Amino acid sequence: MALLFKTLITVAAGALFALSAAAQSAGVPSSLIPTENEPPPTLVVAPPLAEPLARGAVLIPYRVENIRILPLLGMDATKVSPRVGHLHVTVDDLPWHWGDFASSNTIVIVGMPPGEHKVMVELADPTHRIIAGQTVGFTVPTN
Repeated sequence: MALLFKTLITVAAGALFALSAAAQSAGVPSSLIPTENEPPPTLVVAPPLAEPLARGAVLIPYRVENIRILPLLGMDATKVSPRVGHLHVTVDDLPWHWGDFASSNTIVIVGMPPGEHKVMVELADPTHRIIAGQTVGFTVPTN
């Protein structure tokens, strides 16, 4: 029985190694083995959705590439592969912002008054170093 168990472990380890090597040779990084040279993370922010905006609700779709949005902070989290980070969101150049750790791909702000506004979305690493950022401007209509 012990020999069978050792054989199964050896086969499983070999299969994992082979799959990892095949994925990396195909240009697809493995989430099981740290990647030395990950591609740089990117952030794409779209304008707010029109229908909710008419009700004062701002729904801003976004997507990130080559990074996962997770609630991990600190220097140790910079060693996680694939890379992790979070968002900093600033409304109308206010002196404060909030951190968004959800991977919903939509920033939601409710109760915005009518008028011109802007939201800055920044992609940050686990130490809050800004990697990328975009600002979207929009008008909340008067009802």
